[in-house]
Amino acid sequence: MGEGKSPVEGVGAGMKDFSFYQNKRVLVTGHTGFKGAWLCQILSDLGAKVTGYALPPPTSPSLYSLLGLDSKISSVIGDIRDYPHLKAVFDAAQPEIVFHLAAQPLVRRGYQEPVYTYEVNVMGTVHLLECVRQSGCVRSFINVTTDKVYENKEWVWGYRETDRLNGSDPYSNSKSCSELVTDAYVSSFFQGRHIALSTVRAGNVIGGGDFARDRIIPDCVRAAMKGEPVLLRNPHSVRPYQHVLEPLFVYLELAQRQYENPAIAGRYNVGPAEEDCVTTAELAGLFCKHWGEGMSWQTAEDSGPREANFLKLDCSRLRSVLGWKPRWNIEQAVANTVEWAKVFARGGDVAHCTAQQIQEYLAGGGETE
Repeated sequence: MGEGKSPVEGVGAGMKDFSFYQNKRVLVTGHTGFKGAWLCQILSDLGAKVTGYALPPPTSPSLYSLLGLDSKISSVIGDIRDYPHLKAVFDAAQPEIVFHLAAQPLVRRGYQEPVYTYEVNVMGTVHLLECVRQSGCVRSFINVTTDKVYENKEWVWGYRETDRLNGSDPYSNSKSCSELVTDAYVSSFFQGRHIALSTVRAGNVIGGGDFARDRIIPDCVRAAMKGEPVLLRNPHSVRPYQHVLEPLFVYLELAQRQYENPAIAGRYNVGPAEEDCVTTAELAGLFCKHWGEGMSWQTAEDSGPREANFLKLDCSRLRSVLGWKPRWNIEQAVANTVEWAKVFARGGDVAHCTAQQIQEYLAGGGETE
């Protein structure tokens, strides 16, 4: 990358044009989290005027801190359950575009703290939509939910956006409720207003800088850094694993496209290709292969609370409307995740690695149709 060049500039003829975001006022809730930090880095590089609203980084270390995002965006530490504070920040920022990522994102914590999970994931969405309702500034809103919003019937084909919502555990159910809240606000308050709102149901994301507990790749990285085998609770569970950049660029493109054409707003799945939906054991095997150094995995004695065994997404609508398909297959996603983790493990420049991976993602490794 040339000196002083943004990682989203000059990356080849195949890239999408995101110059739309230059000087756009953007609010990102949950900006201190894993996905939020990657998104804020991209938006900052694109020249957007970003305001973030979230609790302090949920882990130490955190990707947010490692990327030095405090110096790149306007960061406000706050609780999305605190409606008066959220509204004051919202009114000051006057966002044109909103990405709602703030959430309690862990299944196991949902079992441990169900009330908190519902407060954050349901009432947090209500609070943010109420800010939008009372403002005249927002043109495009993306509510980031999860593949787990569906009533899981353990069938072998992917869930479509028209399938029934009914997550079976507190986390999954709270995100189903967040979807229903968004639908209610759209039908009750936003008809006839030039505001486009979409919910995007993303599969399991992996990538550099995730330090959360009870997630497979962070567990793999911690085990590798200790020279221990990875312990898998549910090695045979099938999940739609994808690199974090896949859904993030879908959020960005959809927010832009519906800003320009509100008719395309709605519900969208974003996940990997059929052949890249793998078991947890296969994912861990790929991690061990790319990490090397004799890494291995074994089944843990504690399988943890109940989770779905089989989960896939049908992304036909996204492909049809946006002409989208994944750029990185599961092997590329794991390889890039391991590359980032090894830079971190040796105390290297993870900000440079992050920028380089964004550039490489945009430059190739697959393309939209």
